[in-house]
Amino acid sequence: MKIGFLFPGQGAQSVGMGKDLYDEYEEYRNVYKRVKQLTDVDVADITFNSSEDVLSQTKNTQICILTMSFAILELLKKENIEVVASCGLSLGEYSALINSGAISFEDGVQIVKKRGELMQELCPKGNWSMSAILGLDEDSVFKVCNDVKSGFVAPANFNCPGQIVISGEKEAVVEAMEKAKELGAKRAIELKTSGPFHTKMLKEASIELKKELENISINSFESKVIKNIDGKEYLENDDIKSILSAHIINPVKFEQSLKTMIDMGIDTFIEIGPGKTLSGFVKKVNKDFNVYNINNVDSLKNTLNQISVGGKNE
Repeated sequence: MKIGFLFPGQGAQSVGMGKDLYDEYEEYRNVYKRVKQLTDVDVADITFNSSEDVLSQTKNTQICILTMSFAILELLKKENIEVVASCGLSLGEYSALINSGAISFEDGVQIVKKRGELMQELCPKGNWSMSAILGLDEDSVFKVCNDVKSGFVAPANFNCPGQIVISGEKEAVVEAMEKAKELGAKRAIELKTSGPFHTKMLKEASIELKKELENISINSFESKVIKNIDGKEYLENDDIKSILSAHIINPVKFEQSLKTMIDMGIDTFIEIGPGKTLSGFVKKVNKDFNVYNINNVDSLKNTLNQISVGGKNE
């Protein structure tokens, strides 16, 4: 069994996520305390007691998801799970980098807090939306976006075979959704996000994030990480700060990232954090892999039990 970790990004959040883990495990609670000490943000209160609207604000969502993912990692540490490589979707790439040791927990928490603030505050004024297009290939989605007349829209996430996310002005996204259906898309689903993420519209946020990234240290990798920007493994001589600043204005190549992990021999994927979205992407690539997700006490115990007996597909 060769294991890969997957970390979810913005859009996977829900009020109350991880509450039973928080109640059950001191190590889990301690991560939330550390984040509050480092950032003065009460992540536990936002996660468990706020409204969906408050949690879904980018400045809150990103730090809350990162905290949950890392708190689960703390529970996994004592299990001595050997990981071949890890990968995250957008925000999740920071969880993967922290897990690898390339970015310290302290720096990672601070930069994700700042990233969320910049992506919210420097998002251009407008009515923005994102939508998942199901059942069209890349060329068709590019054609749809290029044919839209009502405003800006562009491909933002290449998630898995048959699922590509588009991002842009709401009116343009709605027009693209209709055009996609006319071209044969099975479905077009609007997502729970609040900005034109992974497009050129966040250029100002990208520039400011680069300045913030200059304040953190980059360390040697203790485990492999696959990057979103091209779906390839990070190398020691990569300019990680430039890659992460470019990350928010370039499409996420998640399908390619999964294929890279598979080429490494990974046959067991564990999604760490809210939701089951990434687990679904893996099954779209190859339904025969062992795929688990950890987002509550039951799923934690089930995953550890399955891994201990050699892995069985759920």
